[in-house]
Amino acid sequence: MLRHFDSLAKEGAGEIRTGVVMPDHIHLLACLNEDGDLAAVVRRCKGPLMPLLRERGFGWQAGYHDHRLRPDDEVLPVFLYIFLNPYRAGLAHAGERWPGYRCCDEDWAWFEELTDSGHAFPEWLERWDGRARGVGA
Repeated sequence: MLRHFDSLAKEGAGEIRTGVVMPDHIHLLACLNEDGDLAAVVRRCKGPLMPLLRERGFGWQAGYHDHRLRPDDEVLPVFLYIFLNPYRAGLAHAGERWPGYRCCDEDWAWFEELTDSGHAFPEWLERWDGRARGVGA
């Protein structure tokens, strides 16, 4: 699935900055090209993967939710939300890496420094209130 998203970037649809594949949905932070049509990109992401998911007894949630970040919006809360999603869902625990997490090299260079060597800090998982405590301002 992550290789499929990488191939979409190579085709010019845009770039995945960070993302996580969950059992029945995905979270992505992507930069679309200026002429990028979000609905078309979502179809290109989800459509070809549907047979693979069906073979394994999975499927996509209906629809999708999008949120546009403005140039002056902070990205750290979005990165943390995406990174922590499998931990909050109980699919991964502190000290474990979720294999379905991806971050582009440019962003991983700064984001990894905020993690516990690529893992969630245990105190991040004690209570989720929309922000990981102890990170950022």
